[in-house]
Amino acid sequence: MIAKYPYITSQLPRMIDISNVKTNSTLAEIDLSLEAALKYRFKCVFAMPLFTPVVVKKLRGSTGENKDILVGGTTGFPSGEDTTATKVAAAKELVAMGCDEIDMVVAVGALKSGKWDMYKDDIKAVRDAIGDLPLKTILEVSLLTPDEIKRASVLAVEAGSNYVKTGTGWMNKPATVEDVRLIHSAIGDSAFIKAAGGVSTLEQVNEMIEAGCSRFGISYAKTMSLMKQLEEYLSQQ
Repeated sequence: MIAKYPYITSQLPRMIDISNVKTNSTLAEIDLSLEAALKYRFKCVFAMPLFTPVVVKKLRGSTGENKDILVGGTTGFPSGEDTTATKVAAAKELVAMGCDEIDMVVAVGALKSGKWDMYKDDIKAVRDAIGDLPLKTILEVSLLTPDEIKRASVLAVEAGSNYVKTGTGWMNKPATVEDVRLIHSAIGDSAFIKAAGGVSTLEQVNEMIEAGCSRFGISYAKTMSLMKQLEEYLSQQ
Protein backbone atom coordinates (compact mmCIF):
# COMPACT_ATOMS: atom_id res chain seq x y z
CA MET A 1 0.00 0.00 0.00
CA ILE A 2 1.32 3.43 -0.96
CA ALA A 3 1.44 5.77 2.05
CA LYS A 4 -0.83 8.79 1.80
CA TYR A 5 1.87 10.97 3.38
CA PRO A 6 5.20 9.36 2.46
CA TYR A 7 7.28 11.92 4.37
CA ILE A 8 5.35 11.51 7.62
CA THR A 9 6.82 9.04 10.13
CA SER A 10 6.78 8.45 13.86
CA GLN A 11 9.83 10.74 14.03
CA LEU A 12 7.77 13.83 13.15
CA PRO A 13 7.93 15.21 16.75
CA ARG A 14 11.71 15.53 16.31
CA MET A 15 11.02 18.09 13.58
CA ILE A 16 8.74 20.27 15.73
CA ASP A 17 9.59 23.30 17.83
CA ILE A 18 6.59 23.80 20.12
CA SER A 19 6.21 27.54 20.56
CA ASN A 20 4.66 30.07 22.91
CA VAL A 21 5.90 33.28 21.35
CA LYS A 22 2.88 35.58 21.35
CA THR A 23 2.36 38.63 23.56
CA ASN A 24 -0.40 36.87 25.49
CA SER A 25 1.35 33.50 25.93
CA THR A 26 0.87 32.51 29.58
CA LEU A 27 2.81 30.42 32.06
CA ALA A 28 -0.05 27.94 32.07
CA GLU A 29 0.29 27.48 28.31
CA ILE A 30 4.03 27.09 28.64
CA ASP A 31 3.52 24.39 31.29
CA LEU A 32 1.21 22.54 28.90
CA SER A 33 3.81 22.81 26.14
CA LEU A 34 6.50 21.43 28.43
CA GLU A 35 4.28 18.50 29.38
CA ALA A 36 3.68 17.82 25.71
CA ALA A 37 7.38 18.12 24.89
CA LEU A 38 8.23 15.56 27.56
CA LYS A 39 5.55 13.20 26.28
CA TYR A 40 6.29 13.44 22.56
CA ARG A 41 10.00 14.46 22.75
CA PHE A 42 9.68 17.48 20.51
CA LYS A 43 12.90 18.90 19.13
CA CYS A 44 12.72 22.26 20.91
CA VAL A 45 10.59 24.43 23.22
CA PHE A 46 10.28 28.18 22.68
CA ALA A 47 8.92 30.96 24.86
CA MET A 48 9.39 34.71 24.75
CA PRO A 49 12.53 35.85 26.65
CA LEU A 50 10.60 36.84 29.78
CA PHE A 51 9.61 33.22 30.39
CA THR A 52 12.60 31.46 28.84
CA PRO A 53 14.24 30.93 32.26
CA VAL A 54 11.08 29.08 33.32
CA VAL A 55 11.45 26.74 30.35
CA VAL A 56 15.11 26.09 31.16
CA LYS A 57 14.41 25.42 34.85
CA LYS A 58 11.42 23.14 34.30
CA LEU A 59 12.92 21.25 31.39
CA ARG A 60 16.46 20.85 32.68
CA GLY A 61 15.75 20.60 36.42
CA SER A 62 18.72 20.64 38.77
CA THR A 63 20.66 17.90 36.99
CA GLY A 64 20.41 19.00 33.35
CA GLU A 65 18.04 16.28 32.21
CA ASN A 66 16.12 16.07 28.93
CA LYS A 67 19.09 17.16 26.84
CA ASP A 68 17.39 15.73 23.75
CA ILE A 69 14.77 18.49 24.00
CA LEU A 70 16.36 21.82 23.16
CA VAL A 71 15.51 25.23 24.60
CA GLY A 72 15.07 27.95 22.00
CA GLY A 73 15.55 31.69 22.43
CA THR A 74 14.10 34.56 20.41
CA THR A 75 15.68 37.89 19.59
CA GLY A 76 14.24 40.75 17.56
CA PHE A 77 10.64 39.53 17.96
CA PRO A 78 8.38 40.39 16.36
CA SER A 79 9.50 43.20 14.03
CA GLY A 80 13.22 42.64 13.55
CA GLU A 81 13.76 46.38 13.73
CA ASP A 82 15.71 46.52 17.00
CA THR A 83 19.25 47.81 16.78
CA THR A 84 21.88 45.20 16.11
CA ALA A 85 23.39 45.89 19.54
CA THR A 86 20.02 45.15 21.15
CA LYS A 87 19.69 41.86 19.25
CA VAL A 88 23.24 40.89 20.18
CA ALA A 89 22.72 41.70 23.87
CA ALA A 90 19.48 39.69 23.91
CA ALA A 91 21.14 36.76 22.17
CA LYS A 92 24.00 36.71 24.67
CA GLU A 93 21.54 36.86 27.58
CA LEU A 94 19.56 33.97 26.11
CA VAL A 95 22.68 31.86 25.72
CA ALA A 96 23.60 32.63 29.33
CA MET A 97 20.10 31.51 30.38
CA GLY A 98 20.76 28.11 28.84
CA CYS A 99 19.28 28.35 25.33
CA ASP A 100 20.54 25.81 22.80
CA GLU A 101 19.38 27.64 19.66
CA ILE A 102 18.56 31.23 18.72
CA ASP A 103 15.82 32.39 16.34
CA MET A 104 16.27 36.01 15.23
CA VAL A 105 14.01 38.22 13.13
CA VAL A 106 15.99 39.82 10.33
CA ALA A 107 16.08 43.57 9.64
CA VAL A 108 13.15 43.51 7.24
CA GLY A 109 13.21 47.28 6.74
CA ALA A 110 16.88 47.23 5.77
CA LEU A 111 16.23 44.42 3.32
CA LYS A 112 13.31 46.17 1.67
CA SER A 113 15.37 49.38 1.49
CA GLY A 114 18.09 47.62 -0.46
CA LYS A 115 20.58 47.99 2.40
CA TRP A 116 22.10 44.57 1.87
CA ASP A 117 25.19 45.15 4.00
CA MET A 118 23.11 46.44 6.92
CA TYR A 119 20.84 43.41 6.66
CA LYS A 120 23.73 40.96 6.43
CA ASP A 121 25.84 42.60 9.17
CA ASP A 122 22.88 42.44 11.55
CA ILE A 123 22.73 38.67 11.13
CA LYS A 124 26.49 38.21 11.30
CA ALA A 125 26.69 40.11 14.58
CA VAL A 126 24.24 37.71 16.23
CA ARG A 127 25.99 34.78 14.58
CA ASP A 128 29.29 35.87 16.16
CA ALA A 129 27.64 36.52 19.53
CA ILE A 130 26.28 32.99 20.00
CA GLY A 131 29.33 31.00 19.00
CA ASP A 132 28.60 27.60 17.51
CA LEU A 133 24.93 27.43 18.52
CA PRO A 134 22.43 27.04 15.67
CA LEU A 135 21.05 30.32 14.35
CA LYS A 136 17.70 30.54 12.57
CA THR A 137 16.95 33.74 10.65
CA ILE A 138 13.29 34.70 10.32
CA LEU A 139 12.39 36.44 7.06
CA GLU A 140 8.68 37.21 7.58
CA VAL A 141 8.03 36.15 4.00
CA SER A 142 4.50 37.56 3.85
CA LEU A 143 6.06 41.05 3.80
CA LEU A 144 8.48 40.24 0.98
CA THR A 145 8.34 39.83 -2.78
CA PRO A 146 9.59 36.56 -4.29
CA ASP A 147 12.85 38.24 -5.34
CA GLU A 148 13.30 39.66 -1.82
CA ILE A 149 12.71 36.23 -0.29
CA LYS A 150 15.40 34.68 -2.47
CA ARG A 151 17.90 37.46 -1.85
CA ALA A 152 17.15 37.49 1.90
CA SER A 153 17.69 33.72 2.06
CA VAL A 154 21.02 33.78 0.23
CA LEU A 155 22.36 36.70 2.28
CA ALA A 156 21.26 35.06 5.54
CA VAL A 157 23.19 31.91 4.71
CA GLU A 158 26.23 33.94 3.68
CA ALA A 159 26.06 35.69 7.07
CA GLY A 160 26.20 32.36 8.88
CA SER A 161 22.60 31.32 9.39
CA ASN A 162 22.03 27.60 9.85
CA TYR A 163 18.31 27.81 9.11
CA VAL A 164 16.14 30.14 7.06
CA LYS A 165 12.74 30.44 8.69
CA THR A 166 9.57 31.63 6.98
CA GLY A 167 8.09 33.82 9.71
CA THR A 168 7.40 34.57 13.35
CA GLY A 169 3.81 33.36 13.28
CA TRP A 170 2.65 36.89 14.11
CA MET A 171 1.41 37.69 10.59
CA ASN A 172 -2.08 36.92 9.33
CA LYS A 173 -0.75 35.06 6.28
CA PRO A 174 0.30 31.47 7.04
CA ALA A 175 3.47 29.85 5.78
CA THR A 176 2.94 28.02 2.49
CA VAL A 177 4.55 25.23 0.54
CA GLU A 178 5.35 27.82 -2.13
CA ASP A 179 7.34 29.83 0.44
CA VAL A 180 9.41 26.76 1.30
CA ARG A 181 10.01 25.97 -2.37
CA LEU A 182 11.11 29.53 -3.05
CA ILE A 183 13.60 29.52 -0.19
CA HIS A 184 14.92 26.10 -1.21
CA SER A 185 15.33 27.24 -4.81
CA ALA A 186 17.60 30.02 -3.53
CA ILE A 187 19.74 28.19 -0.97
CA GLY A 188 19.54 24.55 -1.97
CA ASP A 189 21.14 22.40 0.72
CA SER A 190 23.48 25.12 2.01
CA ALA A 191 21.21 25.62 5.04
CA PHE A 192 18.06 24.14 6.53
CA ILE A 193 14.53 25.53 6.30
CA LYS A 194 12.04 26.04 9.11
CA ALA A 195 8.36 26.82 8.49
CA ALA A 196 6.31 28.65 11.12
CA GLY A 197 2.87 30.18 11.18
CA GLY A 198 -0.34 28.39 10.29
CA VAL A 199 1.06 24.87 9.94
CA SER A 200 -1.69 22.59 11.24
CA THR A 201 -2.22 19.50 9.06
CA LEU A 202 -0.24 16.41 8.11
CA GLU A 203 -0.88 17.24 4.46
CA GLN A 204 0.84 20.63 4.87
CA VAL A 205 3.75 19.10 6.75
CA ASN A 206 4.20 16.32 4.19
CA GLU A 207 4.24 18.80 1.29
CA MET A 208 6.66 21.11 3.08
CA ILE A 209 9.07 18.30 3.89
CA GLU A 210 8.97 17.23 0.26
CA ALA A 211 9.71 20.85 -0.72
CA GLY A 212 12.79 20.97 1.52
CA CYS A 213 11.61 21.89 5.03
CA SER A 214 13.15 20.10 8.01
CA ARG A 215 11.80 21.98 11.05
CA PHE A 216 8.44 23.43 12.04
CA GLY A 217 7.52 26.07 14.59
CA ILE A 218 4.00 25.34 15.81
CA SER A 219 1.85 26.63 18.67
CA TYR A 220 0.67 24.34 21.46
CA ALA A 221 -2.93 23.98 20.25
CA LYS A 222 -1.96 23.24 16.65
CA THR A 223 0.79 20.88 17.74
CA MET A 224 -1.67 18.88 19.82
CA SER A 225 -4.02 18.69 16.86
CA LEU A 226 -1.15 17.54 14.68
CA MET A 227 -0.12 14.84 17.16
CA LYS A 228 -3.69 13.51 17.18
CA GLN A 229 -3.62 13.40 13.38
CA LEU A 230 -0.24 11.65 13.50
CA GLU A 231 -1.44 8.98 15.92
CA GLU A 232 -4.52 8.30 13.82
CA TYR A 233 -2.48 8.17 10.62
CA LEU A 234 0.17 5.82 11.98
CA SER A 235 -2.47 3.48 13.40
CA GLN A 236 -3.80 3.00 9.87
CA GLN A 237 -0.43 2.11 8.33
